[in-house]
Amino acid sequence: MQSKTKIVFKRIGKALLWAGALSGFVFLLVSAVNDKNNSKVKGIIVKMSGDDTNFFISEKDIKALVISGPQKNPVGKAVSEINIAGIEKLVARDPWVKSAEIFIDNNNQLRVDVQQRDPLARVFTFTGNSFYLDDEGGRIPVSNRHAARVPVFTGFPSDAAKPGKQDSALLRQISDMAHYITKDTFWLAQVEQVVITGDKRFEIIPKLGDHVIEFGEGTDVAKKFNKLMIFYREGLSKVGWNTYTRINIAYEDQVVGTRRDGKSAPPPPPPVDSTVNIDVHSAAMATAPEPKPEKRPDKEPEKRTTKPAQANNTAKPVKPKPPANVASGDKKPKAVYKPNNRN
Repeated sequence: MQSKTKIVFKRIGKALLWAGALSGFVFLLVSAVNDKNNSKVKGIIVKMSGDDTNFFISEKDIKALVISGPQKNPVGKAVSEINIAGIEKLVARDPWVKSAEIFIDNNNQLRVDVQQRDPLARVFTFTGNSFYLDDEGGRIPVSNRHAARVPVFTGFPSDAAKPGKQDSALLRQISDMAHYITKDTFWLAQVEQVVITGDKRFEIIPKLGDHVIEFGEGTDVAKKFNKLMIFYREGLSKVGWNTYTRINIAYEDQVVGTRRDGKSAPPPPPPVDSTVNIDVHSAAMATAPEPKPEKRPDKEPEKRTTKPAQANNTAKPVKPKPPANVASGDKKPKAVYKPNNRN
């Protein structure tokens, strides 16, 4: 009996000991919280993250935004008086802020961590207004303090804040093209401006070369730029950057160039890249009449049979087909480059 009683008393003693320790911990925790809530905010620390080359909003701007809010300057106020959620909503409403996280650190500093929206392209509407497009397809207003080094698109057909279905699709194509251009240092330096035509296609104005690049729709972006790079390397680098007035890369697996001098396009030198097959022909030569055979007085006129040239089996189908004036009636000579991969 005595042994059982001792065991019971020991268990009760342990329980009372744990209860006392827990009560002491709770007391200390409550005291620490009360001390924290009653302590004063000592300052504001702002941390910015995003593209550090295009900061459109500064730490000073964020501090001014917090101080000018409904709660006024939080410095010197008790921590319990600070509405953290309200300050977060205030900062997040800025059009250049992607997200904001606010808290009081162990040194009683109000920490404001801000993620800035990164501009991807600048878009000018047909009326002359402009806005930035971010990496998520959202619109950002233009800042009067800084201009981002991003591709410029002109001729966007709408000023509406909420674009329709067709304009939304056009914005996605702009985003795809801008993504590709900004990731490639050559194209970022070469592309001066991208013009949006009335039929919602794209034309590129390059910095080097007096010509216009007809891009077509904003689809197959990487494939089209790769074709253009081959044309630059194997064509323009040999015949000159100002030889052509227009370069069309909208057709599948070919590049159509319109010469400036009105002469038929000579074939370029053999390509350095053995995986590229370039076939060049002139539209003006293709439309020339076929010479007639001479008549012999002593013999019956000779019959002449012309067999059509075999098509290049290595070339893929062209989609869409070139306009009719490329095949007939166009007096401007055109060089058609057909890059084909040889496996």
